[in-house]
This record gives sequence, structure tokens and C-alpha cells, in this order.
Amino acid sequence: MIGQNLIVMKKAGIIGGSGFIGSYVTEVFLRNGFEVKVSATDISKKEKYAHLMTLDQSDKLHIAELNVTNKEALREFVKDCDIVIHGGTPFQLDVQDPETELFEPTIKGTEIFLDVVSETPSVEKVVLIASVAAFNTNFPMPAEGKSQDDAFDESDEAFISEESHPYAQAKFLANQVVEEFIRRNPDLNVEITSVSPVFVMGNSMSRREDSTSTGMQFCIRNKIAPNPFMEMLFEHDVLFAAVDVADVAQAIFKAATTMGLHGKNYLLSSESFSISDLARVLNGDKVQKPGKVIYGNSLARRDLDMTFKPIPEIAVTQYGSDAPI
Repeated sequence: MIGQNLIVMKKAGIIGGSGFIGSYVTEVFLRNGFEVKVSATDISKKEKYAHLMTLDQSDKLHIAELNVTNKEALREFVKDCDIVIHGGTPFQLDVQDPETELFEPTIKGTEIFLDVVSETPSVEKVVLIASVAAFNTNFPMPAEGKSQDDAFDESDEAFISEESHPYAQAKFLANQVVEEFIRRNPDLNVEITSVSPVFVMGNSMSRREDSTSTGMQFCIRNKIAPNPFMEMLFEHDVLFAAVDVADVAQAIFKAATTMGLHGKNYLLSSESFSISDLARVLNGDKVQKPGKVIYGNSLARRDLDMTFKPIPEIAVTQYGSDAPI
């Protein structure tokens, strides 16, 4: 780890803290003694965050209603936080209106968020949960000029294509907003760090049925292709980079509690497997070909002192049990 001091802080605000990744992030902060505030788009829908109330130290957990495009509501949410994690942008593949469903909440929401946290004296550290799409909107297909076996890391030129899925384009453009904001504001009092996970795998903490990540795992496991994106994965048996959800949460916690990472964006990735072998992993079977580290994780290993579980070792609960993935 690059010699920074760990932050001694008391309160973390986690936007999207009841989602697939966010729930694990909430759990890590609670386990480490933080008071935690989690956002909910509609606080009356308790089923969206009820699972968080069963976590250890949940007496230190607070749920607050928040629309990420409402500047005043966002200012109220972060006003007493030392750390803020932003994982509240939409992740969806089936889209009717990309502008309103993806681009506006992702890009405009990021712009509003950066303005608010930079004006909030209590906030010392921000971590944005970006995406591998911030580096390559073609993911899981290779960036232009590369083959699927070519290594790719943070030093490679970022690639965006108008032919990429609108979700990927929105995440790429939101990351550019972050980079430009940091360039335009060299004297910020808040440190801003991003993490960009590849496809995130693992068990869901909740019984929510609207998670794209868990839905994709279900489709891969059962070889179901409900949309053109999933059809493409199966048709080409794409080499797909993945990472464990608990590892992602740990990396976010380390990025949030370590100073000296301002302006950095870390790829979070374990190995790449073909879709057919990922299906075998999700069914508890042995893979036919060993995984490859295509999307580099050396920066996260060095700066965040991270290790990443090999994908076949991820404990995935079998369907039909009490805890669906």
C-alpha cells in the first residue's frame, strides 16, 4: 500500500447502500465501527432495505430518503458525513428511454453529487462506484484494437463507442465528468477516488428481484438470453471478467479509509472465464479452461492491499435454497 494514513472517521453515507454491491459495503462499514446512513429512493418500501436491519451493529444504521438528482435532498443527506460512497446510479440492460433511464440520473446525478460534496465541510473522502465501462464501453468485448486475450489496465487509453450499450456509455461519460471536475478544481478539500469493477458475482443479501447483477447470474447459470446483450454473450461464448462482490466491498472500504488516492480510478477484477465456464462455476461444476487475468488488478493490489478470490472459489448458493443469488 502506498504510505497513507488510515482515516479515523465516524459516519459514512452510502448512496445505493441497500443494493447488490451497496449492501456488502454497508456491512463492511458497520463491522468496522462506523455509523452508517443509507439512502432509499422510497423509504416506505421497507422490503428494499429490511435485510440491512439484520446486520451486526445495525443499531448504528440510519435509512434516509433520497433522489440523487435533487440537490437540496442530497445536501441534507451528506451534511454530517465524513465519508460518502456513491453507488446510486442505475444498472439496467433493458432500456426503453436511455436519456431518462440512464444518462440523466447517471451523468446529471454525478454532476450534482460532486458539486454538493465539494461544498460540504464535513466530507473528507468520496468514493464513486464506477464501472469497467469507464475504461471500455465495449466490455466484455475488447476495446478497439485489442483481441479478447489482450491485457487491459488503467494505463490503456479509455475507449467509448456509440454502438456500445447505453448503460456503458453513461458510466463512461459520468467518469469523464469526475475527471474533468477534479481537473477544474485543484484545491478541493475533499479527496475523490473511484473504483471500477468488472462483472460482479456472488450471493445477494436481500430477496429483491430487481437486481441486474443477480439476474445476469441467473441467466448465465441457466443459459437464458432474455435480451440482445445476453444473446451475444452466449453466441460468442465471450471471455468475461468477473470479481467477487465481497472483494469489491472491501476495496471500496479501503479506498474510502485511505488517504492519498485523490483522482485515482481502480479496476477491480479477478479472472476472465468464458461464459460457458462461468455457467459451470454457477452450477458448482469444474471449469474446462483456467481463468486469465485480462483486466489488470495490480494497482488495486498495490494501493489498496487487495487480494481477489479466484472466481471458482466464490461461494454461490444453489437455486432452490433459502438464499437465492
